Amino acid sequence: MCSSDLSNPVSSAHASSNPLLQEHALPPFSAIKPEHVLPAIEQRLNTNRERINNLLQGLTNPTWESLVLPLEAWNDELSQAWSPVGHLNGVKNSDELRDAYNACLPLWSQYSTEIGQNTELFKAFEALSNSPEFANLSKAQQTSIEHELRDFRLAGVDLSGDKKTRYGEIQKRLSELTSKFGENVLDATQAWSKQITDVSELAGLPESALGLLQQQAQQRDLDGYVITLDFPSYMPIMSYADNRELRQELYTAFVTRASEQGPNAGEFDNSAVMNEILDLRYELATLLGFENYSEYSVATKMAGSAQEVLDFLDDLATKAKPQAEREFAELSAYAAETLGLTELKPWDITFASEKLRQQRYSISQEDIRPYLPVDTVIKGMFETVTRLYGIEFVEIKDFDTYHPDARYFEVHKDGAKIAAFYLDLYARAKKRGGAWMDDCRIRRTTQDGIQTPVAYLVCNFSPAVGDTPALLTHDELTTLFHEFGHGLHHMMTEIDVAGVSGINGVAWDAVELPSQFMENWCYEPEALAFISGHYQTGEPLPQELLDKLLAAKNFQSAMMTMRQIEFSIFDMRLHREHTAANPVDAATIIADVRKSVTVVPTVEFNRFQHSFSHIFAGGYAAGYYSYKWAEVLSADAFSSFEEEGIFNRETGERFLREILSQGGSRDAAELFENFRGRAPSVEPLLRHCGILGEEAA
Repeated sequence: MCSSDLSNPVSSAHASSNPLLQEHALPPFSAIKPEHVLPAIEQRLNTNRERINNLLQGLTNPTWESLVLPLEAWNDELSQAWSPVGHLNGVKNSDELRDAYNACLPLWSQYSTEIGQNTELFKAFEALSNSPEFANLSKAQQTSIEHELRDFRLAGVDLSGDKKTRYGEIQKRLSELTSKFGENVLDATQAWSKQITDVSELAGLPESALGLLQQQAQQRDLDGYVITLDFPSYMPIMSYADNRELRQELYTAFVTRASEQGPNAGEFDNSAVMNEILDLRYELATLLGFENYSEYSVATKMAGSAQEVLDFLDDLATKAKPQAEREFAELSAYAAETLGLTELKPWDITFASEKLRQQRYSISQEDIRPYLPVDTVIKGMFETVTRLYGIEFVEIKDFDTYHPDARYFEVHKDGAKIAAFYLDLYARAKKRGGAWMDDCRIRRTTQDGIQTPVAYLVCNFSPAVGDTPALLTHDELTTLFHEFGHGLHHMMTEIDVAGVSGINGVAWDAVELPSQFMENWCYEPEALAFISGHYQTGEPLPQELLDKLLAAKNFQSAMMTMRQIEFSIFDMRLHREHTAANPVDAATIIADVRKSVTVVPTVEFNRFQHSFSHIFAGGYAAGYYSYKWAEVLSADAFSSFEEEGIFNRETGERFLREILSQGGSRDAAELFENFRGRAPSVEPLLRHCGILGEEAA
């Protein structure tokens, strides 16, 4: 079973004092201490072992009520002990919490392997699937059982004794290594900073960026300005700093994080970690009868094979590359003629691109920022969703929090609470970079009724500076809408079966559909009219700026498409070609991929792969292509709104009914066709990206 939680409180001497062993409506963040973690998880795991053993001993003719419902409850209880720990490890990391978190990983791995390889439990699910009752179960219940049987086999339930043991050893070590990879990236990011006291070295930076760098210096009791490798600090330097040497220094530090290169060379090096991860993934896949890890990964996805994925990416590259090459040629010519950069280096690309964008469209991200104060944006985002689906949002000020940045909202429909979510938007020390959504609670049937889903939505935006509120760039706006789309997928589910509720059980290459779908409203004039509002005057984005924003929407879109294709092919090839007989090096694969798809210059010391957390510390191994795969689905889904009205309530209700509410209860391709009335087409994606030219015909 992949989910986790429970219904009856555990009685023990520790339960009264350990908040992770008590029942709570929401995570008791303020009460959780690192010393609570290991005892709580050990007790939950051991209790579940005992329960499952007792269940199986007395089980004859298993039914949904006698087999699945108890397991759902126990898994849910376990999840509610672990969920806040995992969340805190990402948003409020400390040495003590990290140690406690890591101490639990091998216990989790061992438990998951035990359950996945429990022959008696597998036989019970098999008996249920073959029983007369199965035909009377709902589609969601049937799908959940089918997924369980598949996952038992992928966990090695059919393996012989020695191989079962080895499978468990591999999973345990992989959990340790992937955690270590992420820790190295976080530590390497936090380890580098640069103090500047002469503001002339920061010429070209907008006031918002200077204010942030000055605030970062003050927080460290330093004079002047402090630059870090956190994205809100890094990106303005690369976009606006006239100081080419500073851009080069920052770029070098950023692309060599957690590697044997750069200013912290070898200190947080992920080289050996990556190699061992790849070795173990290959061994795991072949143990289960797959040729390589990519085929193992694709076994639970929409795509039929790794080759189908590579063909999809190659086809997209063929369509996008000619335009990407033209875009880069234009950038190179502009940089040479206007900026005196006769040879574009990687640390010049973002800077020159921003200058060209401003020259061509008279607009920059900074022009938009004053019109996107965070509270106005959040209100506008809620209004967008209210118009589409008829739901409302209520902020709850009094809740148990872990940091002043965190906010908490309830989701209401027809006057009743149906879900809730935490919103944590700003970059800070000890917080993992990037943006993500995770589940805090899942929707499921309990003895007391329906448990409402709760989500975590996390970003890393620039915080408020002085008296100026937090102001978003348009890129940050789309990031927020993206993560909110994931949140809606989790929160708007109407499925009560834990295994396929919300984002559970959704094919990984379809899980980005709702998130990328939401980004479309960030470009719609009708939506931007209330999503935006100047932080001083309240004036929405002026028509002139809106026209420029829309005109610039597809600026260098083919170059960006090729960059995503590069990452996707690298990921798939790495996990397809790495074998025991041929332990390919990540640097060799990425270099070979770049020969065929990269249109911008790179440098030998670039160690992008050493911080590629999506595939080495997240769930995207041999699955990064999911972003482009799902982008085809999302663009085609949105084209229905383009045809019928972007706030057409009937279309919105149909998307809610056929996609968002269904979770993983049905095949993703079936759900899409139920909504769109046909199979997906790549044409809307190419059109949205402005890549429909002669070479795309």
